[in-house]
Amino acid sequence: MRTVSGPQLATLLGDWSETGGPAYARIAAAVRLLVLDGRLPLETRLPGERELATALGVSRTTVTAAYDELRTGGYAVSRQGSGTRTALPPSRTGPTWTPWAADGSDLLDLAHAAPEAPAEVRRAFDAALDQLPRHLPGSGYHVFGLPELRAAVADRLTARGLPTVPEQVLVTNGAQHAFSLVLQLVTGPGDRVLVEQPTYPNALDAIGRHGARAVPVPLADDGWDLDAVAAAVRQTAPRLAYLMPDFHNPTGLLASDGERRALAAALTRGHTLTVVDETLAELSLDGPVPPPLATYLPGDLTVTIGSASKTLWGGLRIGWARAGTALIRRLAAVRAGVDMGSAVVEQLAMVELMGGLDALLPARRAELRVRRDALLAALASRLPAWRARVPAGGLVLWCDLGRPVSSRLVVAAERHGIRLAAGPRFGVDGAFEQRLRLPYAHPADVLAAAVDSLEQAFRTVAAGGRPAADTVDAVA
Repeated sequence: MRTVSGPQLATLLGDWSETGGPAYARIAAAVRLLVLDGRLPLETRLPGERELATALGVSRTTVTAAYDELRTGGYAVSRQGSGTRTALPPSRTGPTWTPWAADGSDLLDLAHAAPEAPAEVRRAFDAALDQLPRHLPGSGYHVFGLPELRAAVADRLTARGLPTVPEQVLVTNGAQHAFSLVLQLVTGPGDRVLVEQPTYPNALDAIGRHGARAVPVPLADDGWDLDAVAAAVRQTAPRLAYLMPDFHNPTGLLASDGERRALAAALTRGHTLTVVDETLAELSLDGPVPPPLATYLPGDLTVTIGSASKTLWGGLRIGWARAGTALIRRLAAVRAGVDMGSAVVEQLAMVELMGGLDALLPARRAELRVRRDALLAALASRLPAWRARVPAGGLVLWCDLGRPVSSRLVVAAERHGIRLAAGPRFGVDGAFEQRLRLPYAHPADVLAAAVDSLEQAFRTVAAGGRPAADTVDAVA
């Protein structure tokens, strides 16, 4: 069970005493906000009443009353012998999710964070078809991937600061496929997988499908809570960790060099195999990116995954896993029981694209920078109460709505022609009702019009309107 000490919770609560009302109500409200915002994971054991009273400098009676209020509201539960744990009331557990619903609607899709394909993709496929005849005499099965693509990926990783040889690369059908292979290889029912809170929702789905248990470690507003990561590794002994240090989805955070070193140190001490998701690492919009996290981890304790879906196009289902050669062979053996390899034409196209990536990326980044700034400007104009930090890269804003209405807003937005991904989709056990992920993958004028519709939907929700349906799509 996750635990938080009195001093740790006091730090998280911050300046709780500055608001009005009785002290116990202010403490309860501050804890409730931490739960709703995902900074205090569900099923976390709160400190004892005496311990928290000492840390906050209040009476034990005050803390007892605060815990009573949390229990009454459904934000805490107590059981004999296990103390008081964080929870969510039934109405906050989030809507029923319909994965990848293909309803053929004409809604503007702001649930998926992936831009349109650049012109170079078409040209790459034309070149791939020219290369295809030399592959036709063979079987077409390449469990490890085409040798030329493995070499191209290895060269790209090496250029980014992670020395790699082709034998350390397994070509997959996207980064999600790569992560699923790792889960299938190293985890079993009940095994713990450390994840950031919030995190990429499809990773959470994959963890659940493999019978493993996600162990969420909250992200702070400005970065990784390194003490919390170290404590989670020490207390839960996770079998695996899944981290996204480069323009994290959904927060957009970029781990500093110091954070990477500290993360690696904690994971190395715990002998925790770490999957580093670099799907967004090439989309830096403001300044350089530190060396890959894998450079600070032992070679036998890291798997780096990436794909073409965010950098180039979601329809190009090519990804990769980079690890030690022995682990790559084991992953390929698992993969052989799932499929026999990625499509040859797509791999050939990816070879072409990798060769021209340095020429393609500057224009791609410049356009995304324009779209990001346009979305921020539109929000500041139409929804000034929403707060969102400016990400240095990636594809999304992580918006604080100021009130826990994310799921209701998603439903209301559909009535205004927009498909969204609610905050709870990105957390374990329904947290983040006060948050909304907004991608800036569409052109600036489309985003400005979308914010106009969002403002109307939010006004309806804020006024107490409650749409009847509550089913939304999955995200990417």
